[in-house]
Amino acid sequence: MRRLLCHTVVTFVSIAALTGGMLSTVSADNWTRFRGPNGTGIATDTFPATWSDSDLLWKVTLPGIGHSSPVVWGDSIFLMSADGDQAQQYLLGIDAQNGSLRWQQSRPLEKYKIHLRSSYATSTPCVDEQRVYAVWTSTTELVMIATDHAGNVQWETPLGPYTSQHGFGNSPMRIGDLVVIAIIEGAATEGDPNYPRTGRVMALDAGNGEVRWTTPRIGRTAAYSVPCILESGDGRQQLIGCDTTHGMFSLDPQTGQENWHVEAFDKRTVSSPVLAGDMIFGSTGSGGGGNYVAAVHLNDDRQTAEVAYKITKQAPYVPTLVVQDGRAYLWSDKGIVTCINVETGDEIWQQRVGGNFSGSPVIAGKHIYCIDEEGTVVVLATGDKYELLGKIPLGEASRSTPAIANGRMYLRTYSHLMAVGGSQP
Repeated sequence: MRRLLCHTVVTFVSIAALTGGMLSTVSADNWTRFRGPNGTGIATDTFPATWSDSDLLWKVTLPGIGHSSPVVWGDSIFLMSADGDQAQQYLLGIDAQNGSLRWQQSRPLEKYKIHLRSSYATSTPCVDEQRVYAVWTSTTELVMIATDHAGNVQWETPLGPYTSQHGFGNSPMRIGDLVVIAIIEGAATEGDPNYPRTGRVMALDAGNGEVRWTTPRIGRTAAYSVPCILESGDGRQQLIGCDTTHGMFSLDPQTGQENWHVEAFDKRTVSSPVLAGDMIFGSTGSGGGGNYVAAVHLNDDRQTAEVAYKITKQAPYVPTLVVQDGRAYLWSDKGIVTCINVETGDEIWQQRVGGNFSGSPVIAGKHIYCIDEEGTVVVLATGDKYELLGKIPLGEASRSTPAIANGRMYLRTYSHLMAVGGSQP
């Protein structure tokens, strides 16, 4: 089967077709942020439903460990890692052709409180044609760093204090000439040494790191969603985010002013918003349960919205759902996958695949890929009928999400990165 992983290389589905008109200037060959262009988790590249270690193009050991997912631009892969023993955190540049380490930026790691399931390198970088953007963490502050693709630091900007509840897991994204990060901490009460906490969404000039605007988002609980981009009815863009206090909300990316919000969530928001025509999906939950997915419907002017329906049965908490051809696939943390009709919320099928999941599903062609916490890739068919196509062990635990670019899929476990596919980046 070696090299039979070669496949017909096609471009990414037009973002407009996926999101009901959202425009994109991202190259079709790049996976620029968590879950790819605009966070859709969609590519039209095709891959087999199963493979073995001998079919891998390459597999390399990373310095340190982490849950940061890979991002890709051209022939370069970027991700974060951290080494608790050496007290270092890393931003890595990796050759997509052979997996070799081209460069690493490092910064001393000050250990702080994290959740058992988190890591000191959970944040996923984002990348554009010129720069890579990532966030260093410490016990006292966050710092965003921008490097060129060769790893040379272009700028560093302090983002202010951050009090860790589970560990820093927020990831940056690009819009226009800005790089945006949502930093939403859980609320503290008066008398708490961390009071008041300073939750916010921040936009920095991508060219020089200057803070362009900061919008307060004081949340009742921490939120880890990565915003996405929506086209307004008048052609302007909106920045869509999630948190418990404001629910699903829209900000003007030029000013940070709120356009609208819908109080859609009553618990923590970890998954990221996903667009599907006039619907925006988000989920809420907790370690104790009570999870649900909220489908927020945009009104005709796209300046107001309301909750259309909720999915409460076996809903995901951490994994972000994925949408294709009018169907939404909800992959729960406990390994139950539900396919629903996007417009109505009606269940098409629901099946248990087993395992526990912290990473999110992606779709390549007509296959859904998701890595469980033991490091097994579960592969399902898209469509109106449940079909389990394969289960592929990667040999190490994982809480990351695959990246797809240039006809290859890149998969990250705690301490390894590997590639499958057949084309040359």
